[in-house]
Amino acid sequence: MTKYTVSADEMEQIALGGAFLGTGGGGDPHIGKLMAQAAIAEHGPVRVIDAEEVANDALCVPVCMMGAPTVMVEKLPRGDEAREALAQLETFLGRKADALICIEAGGLNSTIPFAVASATGLPLLDGDGMGRAFPELQMVSFTMHGIAATPMVIADEKGNSSVINAISNQWTERLARAQTVQMGGAALVALYPMDGAAMKKGLLRNTLSLVKEIGETIAAERKAHRNPADALIARLDGRRLFTGRVVDIERRTTGGFARGKATLKGIDADAGRSFALEFQNEFLIARDETGAALATTPDLICALDADGGLPITTEQLRYGLGVSVIGLPCDPQWRTQAGLDLVGPGYFGYEQGFVPIERLREAV
Repeated sequence: MTKYTVSADEMEQIALGGAFLGTGGGGDPHIGKLMAQAAIAEHGPVRVIDAEEVANDALCVPVCMMGAPTVMVEKLPRGDEAREALAQLETFLGRKADALICIEAGGLNSTIPFAVASATGLPLLDGDGMGRAFPELQMVSFTMHGIAATPMVIADEKGNSSVINAISNQWTERLARAQTVQMGGAALVALYPMDGAAMKKGLLRNTLSLVKEIGETIAAERKAHRNPADALIARLDGRRLFTGRVVDIERRTTGGFARGKATLKGIDADAGRSFALEFQNEFLIARDETGAALATTPDLICALDADGGLPITTEQLRYGLGVSVIGLPCDPQWRTQAGLDLVGPGYFGYEQGFVPIERLREAV
């Protein structure tokens, strides 16, 4: 039973919501949006279904882009790599997929699965594995529930592909990342094949509907000539972290990631202050001029253009850009010890321990 369908026009809202919830990462949503719109124009709208509609023995497969978002802006996909990766995984497993999954609720990876779903006629589950975007393959709720990332198929725009089998999800990340670098820094993958019973345990529910709602809110607020920040903060139990203008940006693509730091000077109510945003594909930590953390991974650090109200990804940061930065509480699973071991500040090398954003903001 279909929960709702998504048309080509509605991909505009999906892309907006994914760009916001992606915490600066997940890849440029514009590229994925165009791919999805082209597929829907040719094959028809995408059916979004609830997890409970799927049989326990059904095969559910996430499809996504892997690599540095900065690369995907210039190295455009051919268009059918994700579908080819899925087809090769089906061949390896000896059965067809019954439903598709978004690996993350962010940017390109919240839109590419729509293109594959439309082209294959498969339904897309209303949920994902992160509730935001994270930079590494093992950083998904499925890992916390013991679901293996492999067998996995990785494919590039030149026609290269391979099947990976690994002893752990962390090893899957290491092996696939090395291949992604050799493929030019970005590739399309099908991975975490799971049955319906495992999916129901591991999936973060209803995040596609949230992505769509966020996109609709951004579009409506902009149409009313309002910055969407206030409406999004109210809807998502968010916190306004700061508003600033980029005065320096360090960004490098290394090891298959876009890593860097943006320095911002406060404007409006934050005039006279300075701030920093550090990222590895996604925004990982926001600091004030004293170095104190305002928000840290796994809580969400989301950025909007302070003037136009559109979501900002890390690759769009540039000198002079005004940015409104918002913090959101992450899914409760990420605040468990198992979640923090996967995506907490310590994993990324920060001495700052995780403190929930609501407590950090109380201390400011």
